[in-house]
Amino acid sequence: MFSDPMFSDPTFLDPKDGESMSPHAADVPYRTGSAPETAPEPEVLVRREGRDGRLGRLTLNRPRAINALTSAMVGLLDAALRDWADDPTVTAVVIDGAGERGLCAGGDIRAIREAVLAGTPERALAFWADEYRLNARIGRFPKPYIAIMDGIVMGGGIGVSAHGGVRIVTERSVLSMPEVGIGFIPDVGGTWLLSHAPGELGTHLALTAARVGAADAITAGLADHYLPADRIPDLLDTLRRAADPAAALAAFDFAAHTPPPGRLTADRAWIDELYRGDKVTEIVTALAASPVPAAGADAAEIGSKCPTSLAVTLRALRAARSMTSLEAALDQEYRLARTTLATGDLVEGIRAAVVDKDR
Repeated sequence: MFSDPMFSDPTFLDPKDGESMSPHAADVPYRTGSAPETAPEPEVLVRREGRDGRLGRLTLNRPRAINALTSAMVGLLDAALRDWADDPTVTAVVIDGAGERGLCAGGDIRAIREAVLAGTPERALAFWADEYRLNARIGRFPKPYIAIMDGIVMGGGIGVSAHGGVRIVTERSVLSMPEVGIGFIPDVGGTWLLSHAPGELGTHLALTAARVGAADAITAGLADHYLPADRIPDLLDTLRRAADPAAALAAFDFAAHTPPPGRLTADRAWIDELYRGDKVTEIVTALAASPVPAAGADAAEIGSKCPTSLAVTLRALRAARSMTSLEAALDQEYRLARTTLATGDLVEGIRAAVVDKDR
């Protein structure tokens, strides 16, 4: 493994190498006044709302791409959170996604592939470094960070939401860490989140890349509250009107709503038993031999994923269980991501799943 962890310096949240960091808000022009109709909209809408601007709002704004994260978006998010963390007039932050399809479908993995093919893998590494620093900042943000996890929330979308203090899912929510299907690992702090899920639920989600809805997301520790999608505007209005958005959030009637039933609570007994091995082959053998139909289906699903990614992911999950911080897990993920660039699995996985879609 490599010997230069990202987060070994206690000041890791501050840029050390200007050339490797994503642009900050000061470097990215915001449009003011009138503009040509063809002018592109900002990829992140950054504004303050409510009484005296006490509510910070971040809206990922690439709806045609289900708000997939670019390097510029990561920089804009990070810059806003850096400013608002130290601004006493901002008392809470909300992040959501533009459009009807979801909060965020993940990172812009096409750009990762293009960087490698162009012989500039350092661009991919810079993106990951910036993204992981953002994930760490969210995890330690000192004010309520409210993530509206409506619709699709995958990969990098998990990274900008599930490390927050208040995570809200709806009946439309679909959460997943699908990285083993493209020759990668659950990153953006995914190994931290999944390794700390109850029992072996995180192992199941990581190795199968299963998609889960609201109830199962809460069961697995990836979300906190369920709210019907048509109540989201009410929540936002409440936060805007409140003299203290944090207090209004604590008093909101989340408990009055119950998500559609999930599967993980009922399936946990056999999941905990069959996923406890430390080798993928052991887990697949146990699943295939089980009389539980869903276990056999899991064995087949795992068999369709990248073998190297599965083995590395399982070991990373087991290691993350004993780690004491999100930053330590992100450091491990960065090392593994860098190693991944030296193999052909990720480039081929992105091609097969996203570019040519020939699987």
